Amino acid sequence: MTLLSGPPHVVTAGVDLLREALEAQAVPTTPVDWRPPLPGTAGALARVLADPRRRAANERAVDRLTSSRPLLVGVRRASELLHLPQPMFLHAGPPLDWERASGPMRGALVGAMLLEGYAIDEEDARARLESGVVRLEPCHHHRTVGPMAGVVSPSMWMFEVRDDVHGGVAYCSLNEGLGRVLRYGAYGPEVLDRLGWMDHVLGPVLSAAVELAGPIDLRALAAQALQMGDELHNRNRAATSLLLRELAPYVVNAAPGHAAEVLRFVGGNDHFFLNAAMAAAKVSADAARDVPGSSLVVAMARNGTDFGVQVSGLGERWFTGPAGVPDGLYLGAYGPADANPDIGDSTITETAGLGGFAMAAAPAIVRFVGGEVADAVAATRSMYEITLAEHPAYQIPALGFRGTPVGIDVTLVARTGLLPVVNTGIAGRVAGTGQVGAGLVSPPVEAFTSALLALAESALDPFDQ
Repeated sequence: MTLLSGPPHVVTAGVDLLREALEAQAVPTTPVDWRPPLPGTAGALARVLADPRRRAANERAVDRLTSSRPLLVGVRRASELLHLPQPMFLHAGPPLDWERASGPMRGALVGAMLLEGYAIDEEDARARLESGVVRLEPCHHHRTVGPMAGVVSPSMWMFEVRDDVHGGVAYCSLNEGLGRVLRYGAYGPEVLDRLGWMDHVLGPVLSAAVELAGPIDLRALAAQALQMGDELHNRNRAATSLLLRELAPYVVNAAPGHAAEVLRFVGGNDHFFLNAAMAAAKVSADAARDVPGSSLVVAMARNGTDFGVQVSGLGERWFTGPAGVPDGLYLGAYGPADANPDIGDSTITETAGLGGFAMAAAPAIVRFVGGEVADAVAATRSMYEITLAEHPAYQIPALGFRGTPVGIDVTLVARTGLLPVVNTGIAGRVAGTGQVGAGLVSPPVEAFTSALLALAESALDPFDQ
């Protein structure tokens, strides 16, 4: 009877008209930001939510993801680590062939052909790639991630990152810097010259330095960098400085004749830590794979044509939709017409609770990707609605040291209609252009709805138990 005898207090959902009418009559209201499930998902969502394995499976998967401790243990050549048959290249995103490859992906593949000596010139490289003689496979299928085009060829040097808790390993190439670089699809003489220097100088020096230094705790560096204004996807200034501080004495000891140029290159490239962060995120997310019944996303990746996700309880299957064009800030005279659809494996950072999910820690990121500081904070806050946990190590000072949202749940995406926030560089759509900007992009909803439908097909019926 207290409910009937006391003053009314109304919970409102949906359009604001009802709330506004009540408030005009001095009736207290509590608005709820409720949304119906994504269209066409209600039945599948009900079946997945009823799966008796789901709760425990998700708890196990997200615990493995957040308890991972990635250590940088080596810098070695791809040929040594991956044992790729020749000629074969790895690329970012879901599976792709030359016919469907975008401009920057084709440019990066042409550059890799020239770098490895598989072709005598651009025309020869394109002809060989078009013929299918070169095998192309996703980086993710080889415990590897690659930024932007993500092309990995045998001579490239790779970060080797090992999970000290769960024993996994992951790899990522070394970062070339910004602008006209291979990962953005550029392959001119300056690009190949830089890659040649990385092959003959940077890689060997870093390899020797890491061997002298011993394992470097990347989780600790990332956690510290978050508290210094990075989000570990498109802002890595603090993390790069911290890594440089760890390595500098050993670089000097390992190669005094090259120390100055190596330290100058790393120190002048604020994105250098990104590739190490990607390998760390990859090995963490891989720890959460293959938990039956889990709806946790363990990979998000783009190849410049498709955006794909993989889910813990669904093995190696990809669920894809068309990659979108980022909305952001452009360099010089470039504009949206010059932009390629989203590309790269670097969304593994968001998968592990960094990048767009941690933008509240990096207010300066808006100068790179666009928007206001309030937008960055709002983006992070919204991601708590589609994730299973808060990261115990990755904390955000501006949110009272709350852990970053981590563990994207396909069912929560379907229930809320919220899509993961991704910040990204923007590659020029014409092969050879390089970087044209940076911004934010929304993943295609069909990647998540198709994953949900697959989960529903494999869900157990609680009444059969």
